[in-house]
This record gives sequence, C-alpha cells and structure tokens, in this order.
Amino acid sequence: MSEKVKGLGVGRNLKISLFHLASGMADVLSTGVWNRIMISDLGFEAGPVGLLLSLRYFLTPLGIWAGRISDKRTVLGFRRLFWIWLGRLLMVLSTVVLGFVTAQLVENDVHTVQTWLIIGAALVAFSLGNAISGSTFLALIYDRSTEEQRGRAVGIVWTMLLVGFTVGGIFFGVALPSAEGTTDLSFTAADLLRMFLIGAAIFAVLWFISLWGEERRRSYTEFEDEAHASRSVRDDLKLVWRDRSMRFFLIYLVASMFFAFSQDIILEPFAADVFDMPAQVTNRFAAYWGGTAILGSVLFLWLSRRYRWFNTKRMSVIGTFILFVTFILLAISGLAQIRQLVTPALIALGLGLGMWNIGTLGLMMDFSPTGGAGTFLGFWTMCVTLARGAGVGSGGWSRDLWLQITQQPHMAYGIVFVIGAVGLAFSLWAVSQINVALFKRTQTEDALSQSEETAAILAGAMD
Repeated sequence: MSEKVKGLGVGRNLKISLFHLASGMADVLSTGVWNRIMISDLGFEAGPVGLLLSLRYFLTPLGIWAGRISDKRTVLGFRRLFWIWLGRLLMVLSTVVLGFVTAQLVENDVHTVQTWLIIGAALVAFSLGNAISGSTFLALIYDRSTEEQRGRAVGIVWTMLLVGFTVGGIFFGVALPSAEGTTDLSFTAADLLRMFLIGAAIFAVLWFISLWGEERRRSYTEFEDEAHASRSVRDDLKLVWRDRSMRFFLIYLVASMFFAFSQDIILEPFAADVFDMPAQVTNRFAAYWGGTAILGSVLFLWLSRRYRWFNTKRMSVIGTFILFVTFILLAISGLAQIRQLVTPALIALGLGLGMWNIGTLGLMMDFSPTGGAGTFLGFWTMCVTLARGAGVGSGGWSRDLWLQITQQPHMAYGIVFVIGAVGLAFSLWAVSQINVALFKRTQTEDALSQSEETAAILAGAMD
C-alpha cells in the first residue's frame, strides 16, 4: 500500500476498528468474567485479585516508550505493526495460560505459590501487551488517516470498543452462566477452559483481520530521514506544559476523565442503598448507558460528517456539559431521594460519554504533532488510564468517607455526585481555553523554521 495515497475510508475504518471489538471482549473476559470467577465462584479475596488486575495502570508508561521507538525507527520493516502484533500476541498467549490455570483451580481447588506466580506472570504479560500495543494502534490510526478524517476514525474505533464490551458481556455470559443462589459451581473446569480458548481464538482472528494490510513494510534507510529530526522524548513532553493550549488540554483530559468515572463503582450500590433496587435491575445499568453511548456515538459521528460545526473541541464541550448535567441529576436524585431521576441520568450518562469520548479522542489526535504521534498518543493514553483509575477509586473512597461523616447513604452518594459535577464544571472551563487552530498553526510554523535552519546548515556545509 502506497503511503502517498494517504487516507482511511469508512470501509477500511470499519475493518481496522475490529481491533477494538476484540479489545472490548478481551477486557470483559479478563477484568469482568475472570474477576467474578476468582472472587465470587472460587472464593478468593478481592484484594490480591484486584491488585493483579490493576497492573495495567502501573505499566501504562511503557506505552510512551513503545510509541517513541515507533516514531523514530522501524523494527523488522514496520513502524507501528511490530509493537501492535507483539502486544496482542502477549495478550492472546496470556489469555490461554490464564484459562488453563483457572480451570485447574476449579478442578482441584488447590492453589500454591507457583499457581499465583503463573497467574501473576500471565496478567503482567496481558497488561504489558495492552500497554505497548494500545498507543501504537492509535498512532497507526493517525498515520493512516488525513487530518480531516481523524475525528471520525477514532470515533468509529471507540464506538466499536463499546460494542465489544456489549458483545463480550453477552457472549461470555452465555458461554459461562452463573447460577445465583446455588452452593455448587454452575460450570465445570472444561467449560471454563473452552471459553478461554474460544475467546483467545476470536481475539486473535479479529486482531489479525483488522491489521492485515494496514502498514506496508519499508526499509530502515527510507525511514531514517523522517526520524532523524525527531527531538528527545523529554523535549517533546516539555512542549505539553510550555504550549498554552496543550497545557489546558492536559488539565481538561485528566480532570474530565477523573471526575466522569468517579461514578463507576458506586452507581449500582447507590441505587441499591438509596432506593432498594434489586440486583436484576441494577445489573442492567451498564446496558442502559452502554447502549445509549453506542447510539449517541453513531449519531454524533454522523453529525460531525454532515456539519463541520461539530469539530472535536465542540463535541468535547457538549459531551462534558451533558456529563455535568448527569451528575447534577444524580446529585438531586440522591439528596432529595427522587428515584424517577435515575433512568434519565443513565440515558444522559450514555449520551455524554459517547460524545465526550469521540471529542476527546479527536483532541488527542489534534494535540499529537506530526513526527511524534506515537510519543504523544502514548503520553495521552497514560494520562487517561491513570486518571480513570484514580477517579474510579476516589469515588469509592469518597463515598465511604461521607458515609462515616453523615451516617446517611443518600447524603453520602449525593455529595460524591456534587463533587463530580463541580469537577466537570472545572473541566468545561479548561477545555474552553484550548485553541486547536492556533496550536496547529504554531506547529506548522515551527516545522517550516526547522526546515529552513536545516537547509541553511546544509548550504553552509557545501560552501
């Protein structure tokens, strides 16, 4: 495929987005299904299991490292694909290993230090693979699309990730049902192993299809000229704080991600503790907002293609505002104990997350300068992952703190939602300070200036 004919049509965009369909399913299997099996079905403590699953947060800085190398040089003739293939291979192999070890626990109910070492190694490999392939995949999208296509490109990819969460939940739920209220396991070790092996095979096939033909092989010398002018990673990341728009984008990215996901682990308990909603009702919350997010994403992608007014910044502003309204609804629902506001809040949550994610991913592309896309997308991805993890944890800690102070569940949850709304209002202010056009113009002028300096040096050397 010629690099000169650059662009990512909708058809190929859908093909490459199968990558995140598999990613969503893999996330459900590793952090959802396996988590439930270990804690609820096999009775292991949540602390060690949660610590193993949190390894992905500690390994995210490796995404910057992989992205940086992919900016500067090829490996085996590929700029991005080597790291993506390596990362996803690690994830497939670790899924298989995790299936065998967990099936052994189901069959024998005996666990040794060696068992936990193997589980730990498998999850380290899974997290490492996710870290080095996630940012380089976004960089591949950046390379494959034109500037006008990038918002749509990452929007479709992210929407497919949501579809992956939904499909994965349904598929693995059918493949390994959980019978509530029984003392015996509702599945055998063979059932469990079969599910993990089928899952690994599905992931491998989807990842292979999505990536095949998306980057042509090239020689090192062909790539060397392009990479030679790259600055150090330290110089690149200094630009984040030195440039005003980039600085406010970083503040917006971290704040909005932190506060938007502060509801993640308390939403279902909120409905149960304040309104006595049964498990069969709260278990459908994710389906409500997830389905709305998919529909909202498709709608906003269509609007952005039809009307140029819907650029990445405006979609980020509108999405963040909808999330702000969501938290206000949840706060009023909790403080005033109005159950009827829960469903509208869930719908607003899905719409807000859909539009906010598409706009924010587009801004991540906008604020990743040419020649350093892998480095910057790795950095933005690290910020997103860490902020989301901290936000999820803070929601639970904040709820516990306010419950101890007030001794009233509805007050504790309501205050957490008020804090989230204030944080999202701050995020709205931060994103309003961003000027994408000015940033791109400055980057273009800097690139031209560097080219002129290089030409002058070469001319002087020839005199």
